[in-house]
This record gives sequence, structure tokens and C-alpha cells, in this order.
Amino acid sequence: MASIGEDAASAGDVPPAAAAVADGAHLLGFSDEILLHILSHVPSIDLILNVRRTCRKLAALCLDKSLTHTVLLQKDYEASEDKVKQLVTEIGWEIQQLSMAGCYWLSGSTVEHVARCRGLVKVNLSGCHLTSLRLSKVLSALQRLRSLAIDVSPGFDASQLSGECKATLSRVRELKQTLYTPSYGVVPCCTSLEKLLLYFEILDRTREGAVLSGQLMVGQSNVPRYQHLRVFYARLAPGYINQEVVRLYLAVLSDRTPENLHAFLISVPGSFAESGATKNLLESMARNVALDALQLPKSWLNGSALLQHMKFSSPFYFSFSRCALSGGHLIRRVIDGGRDLRSLAGLNLSGCAHCLAPDSLLRKAEDDIDSGILETLVAACGNLRHLNLSAAHHHSPEGPGRHLCQLLARLCHLRSLSLPVCAVADSAPRADRAPVQPATHAVPRGFGKKVRIGVPSGPDPFSGQAGPLPSSVFWSLLKSVPFLDRLELIGSNFSSAMPRNEPAIRNSLPPCGRAQSVGDSEVAAIGQLAFLRHLTLAQLPSILTGSGLVSIGVQCQQLQSLSLAHLGTMGKVAYTSALADMLKHCKRLKDLRLEQPYFSANAQFFQALSQCSALQRLCLVSRSGTLQPEAVLAFMARCLHVVVCHLFTGESLSTCRSLQQSLLRRLSTMGTDEINSEM
Repeated sequence: MASIGEDAASAGDVPPAAAAVADGAHLLGFSDEILLHILSHVPSIDLILNVRRTCRKLAALCLDKSLTHTVLLQKDYEASEDKVKQLVTEIGWEIQQLSMAGCYWLSGSTVEHVARCRGLVKVNLSGCHLTSLRLSKVLSALQRLRSLAIDVSPGFDASQLSGECKATLSRVRELKQTLYTPSYGVVPCCTSLEKLLLYFEILDRTREGAVLSGQLMVGQSNVPRYQHLRVFYARLAPGYINQEVVRLYLAVLSDRTPENLHAFLISVPGSFAESGATKNLLESMARNVALDALQLPKSWLNGSALLQHMKFSSPFYFSFSRCALSGGHLIRRVIDGGRDLRSLAGLNLSGCAHCLAPDSLLRKAEDDIDSGILETLVAACGNLRHLNLSAAHHHSPEGPGRHLCQLLARLCHLRSLSLPVCAVADSAPRADRAPVQPATHAVPRGFGKKVRIGVPSGPDPFSGQAGPLPSSVFWSLLKSVPFLDRLELIGSNFSSAMPRNEPAIRNSLPPCGRAQSVGDSEVAAIGQLAFLRHLTLAQLPSILTGSGLVSIGVQCQQLQSLSLAHLGTMGKVAYTSALADMLKHCKRLKDLRLEQPYFSANAQFFQALSQCSALQRLCLVSRSGTLQPEAVLAFMARCLHVVVCHLFTGESLSTCRSLQQSLLRRLSTMGTDEINSEM
């Protein structure tokens, strides 16, 4: 944008006809509509404080309502205190939607400047420094506010909210509230709520070790009846206290279920026993409401006839994660024998080991699925955009057209897909069948590089010459869903050593036998997905060289987040070189999570990672792994956008502390505000 200003500074407001240069059209010669689209991709801070000052034409366009209506500051780590204050001062009256989610580096006094944006309709202050008094001051000035997102931290006191603040809250229709302490937060003041999103992140103990109680204060129990509520969502982190607090919220709903309720979703790790209040709530929902979205703890669905009595109007999301739902129940109670469910956009059957199998007490989880059940599901839910079949064994029977991948290929609208590794295997392994060798087409050549020893050679898939495409069912599936945005291929027995919002499981199970036939060539097939942005690969034991990763790096240029875990045989990391080659091409990668025992985070790895110029977050989990502190220091010096660096390896505590101190010293000399580095 700087060159634009240099060219236009002397000409002022240059008319399009006069903005042509010798070698083609000048950028300012484009129509306002095209320029506005281009400017919409510029961060708000740069747009208002920098681009707007280049010339008069851009100054006018940068103040267009389509650009100032919404300001997104989350993950904009260059948004300093002064810049945010200046931004609010210049366009505060124009802003209607503002997100400062996760702006932990901004002080409370800077957050108070949000009060100047008096036209705000929607604001997200999650992760910001907010006290009860500061929140009261901000909300008192936002009389048009209809959507609010905040954190409720220890020390929050609703009695400190002013009358003007409570008046604003009474008009709020959408509330997202993250609880770090047992509290109702601002919920009692929000009498017009239509959408309530609750995130329970309460620890069972304080930092001093004191045990917390899930009982709320008497003065906090004045929760209104949610007569206008349409959407209720609750996500719980592990811990008994989170379950205690959410029961108090549900108790209010059980007294009188809102008639307009159409989405009821509760995400709970582990088990969550029913209570009398929750049973009353579910019975009332079955009698009085028709739902469009449903997600319940597995223990609430297992062994009950609840689904038989639930009414659904035009459902768009179902989640039966980890419940004992059989294929017969799925067809009879959810799909209702094949009824039209074209409105269904999302279906989560993660951990449902028997959801694609007939009702049989003698069936094992590793037995073949019933293709007829899956075919009925696909035919009824033809517009599915999100499907999760992970954490279960879904083995396809022999026969043409009966494979799971062949049936899922009919869901051409899919945007996200999660499958177990064993589900994409072409056929069942036999004792007389030789092990599958990596396909010769999986490794890209060219770029002036020599072929490495041990990497199979073959035709260049990037040379532009048409060659025979692989005939695997997984390749055919991905070819049928070219617009897939998110893909997860996870071993059916995989469990992370450091899971998020799930209890940790120490005893890991070996990979499924069928997963042995899924290797580098299947991973290379993912390279077809040109629009892929999020990829997870976990527990693929037959990854030999990792050559397929290079194909993904070269072809999936939109990739933003990558998670790799337990690739290849345990105790041996054979794909380090391929991973380094892959990372050199990932120019848009922002998040990398690598969980691999015995991984060596050496200079080669960090040098390749340094070429990911957009990287912001790195998490390495490696039991018995090693790292080179000098390589980490060089990497952090080159990648200035990295704000989170988690390195959990087998290094000694003294090595980790020394590295952390070196990073902090370098930080202080560079004058950078903050670093989040944890070993």
C-alpha cells in the first residue's frame, strides 16, 4: 500500500482514466466495488491509521460503512494500546460490531475506550481485563447493544453494576459468558435473552490449593425465567465443579421450558449423571418443543427412549457423540425410516461405535458396518456440510459400491469431515497379502532438488503431464468433495497425551489392524484439496517416509492449521525430512501442533519452520523428545508473529528455564510487549 501512496500523493484524487501507467492499469483505476473488496482484507488498524492517509480516494473508501461497520481486533497482535485508542477516537461512532476477543495485552483503561463506540450492537470482550466496575462503565454507554461476550472471573460482583448497565443488559438478546468462578454473571440481568452460550472453565481448586464449592451465593440465585430463549449451549471443561454449576442453570430451565427453544446443546467431557431436574427438563422438552439442534451428554441418551419422544422440525445439527446409538436406533428414531432431512447441515457421531451397524448383542466394535444403514443416512441427509465419524471402527464390507468412502462421496456439499484411519482402508488385510508399499506418485520432484535416498521415484505429479490417478477409495472420496475446508484422519484408538476439554487417558491402545494399509499414498491424496485450511492426522502407523506431507504442503496453499500426532511406528520418527520439506511451502500456516514421542526438535526442523512466515502458535508434545535451545532462539528471532510457543519434551527443567530466560532477555532488548513461551 505504500507504493500506492507514493504514486498518488502528487496527483491527489486521481480519476480512473488518468491512473493508467505504461505497463498496465493502476490499482486506483479499479472500480470502487473492487477496491472495497480489496480493502476488506486489510486489518482495521492498518486501514484507518495507515492506508487512509495515502491519498484522498483511499481516504474516502476506507471510511465506507462496509469497512467501518465491523472491526475485528482478535489475534491482531500489532494492535497496541495507542493504536486502539486512536482507532476508537477516529471511527468509534461508526463501529457497530467490535471483537476484542483474546486481546489480553490491552490494559483495562484501554478497554474502557469501548464506551466511546456508542453505536455498538455487538461486542466481544472475552479475554479482556474487565472488572465489575469497568464492565458497568462500558455497558452504561452502549444503549443499542444486543449481543455481548465477556468473561466472569474471580471477584466479579453483580451488585456493582449500575442501573444504566442493567438497563443495557435487559435489552441484550445474545450472551456468551465464560465462567472462571462459580457465578451467574450477568445472566439475571438479561431478561430478553434469545441465545445463551456458556463456557465453564472453573478449576476445582484455587492456586493456593483450596477446594472450591459449586454452590452459588444466595444473592446470585435470582435467575429470570428464560421465556424468550431460543438457543441454549453449554460447554464444560473437566472437573466436578463445572457440572455442579451447570446443574443450577439447568434447574431454572426445568421449572418452565421456553416454548420457543429450538436448539439445546450440552458438551460434557466424560460422564455426567442425570438429576431429577435434568430429567424433568428433558421430559418437558419432549412434550413442548420442536428442536432444530440437539446435543446431550452420552449418559443421558444411553439406555433411554428419549429420542423416540423428541420432536424435530427442520433440524440443522445433531450430536450423539460417544453414546450407545446403534444403526437401528439411528434409522428409526432420528432419520425416521428415511424421512427427508435435507435441512441437516451437521452430524456428529464421534465415538458411536455401533451407529452404522445393525442391532446385535453379539456384534464387536471391529466388525464390518452395514452399508445399507450408511446408504440410508446419506440419502436422507444429502446436504450435510459437517460430518464426524471419528473415534470408532468403521470397517467396510467387501463388494463394489459398499465401501464407506464410496457412499460418502455422494455428499458433495461437505465442508468438514472427520474419519477414523481404518475407515479409509481399501479392503480388509489378509494373512496372504503382502504389505502395501508406498505409491510411486506420492513424492513431488522438481524445484531443482535431488531425489533423496529411500524415497521412491516416479512421475512428477506437478509437471502438468496427465498421468494415471490412484484408484484408492479414499482418493476418489476426496476428489468428490473438492471444497473440503477441514479434514481429520484420526486413528480409532488414538488418545492425546494432552487433550483439550477431555480427561487424559494414560493407557493408549495400539492402532487398528486395518490402519496398517493406510500410508503415504493416502496422505498424498489429501493434496487434491486446494481449499483445505485445517488438517489433523493422528495415529497412522504405516507412514514410512512422510512423502505425502510434501504433496500437501505444495498443493494445499490455503492451509492455516496443522496437527500431526503419532505418525509411523512408535519409537521411530522417519518423516522428519519430509516434514521439513512440507513446512517450506506452508506460507499461510498459523497454527502447528506436533505430538510425536522421541521427536528431535533440531536446527533442521526450526529452520524449516522459520519459513512459515504467518506462524503464530506452536505446540510440540514429545515424550522422551529433545530440543536444541539455540535453534529455538534463532527460530523466535526470525518468526516475529509467534505469540505462543509450547514445548513439552524430555529436556531437563534447568534447560527449559535457561531457554525461557534467554527468550525473556531477548524480548526485553527488542522492546516487544509480551511473549507466551512455556516449556
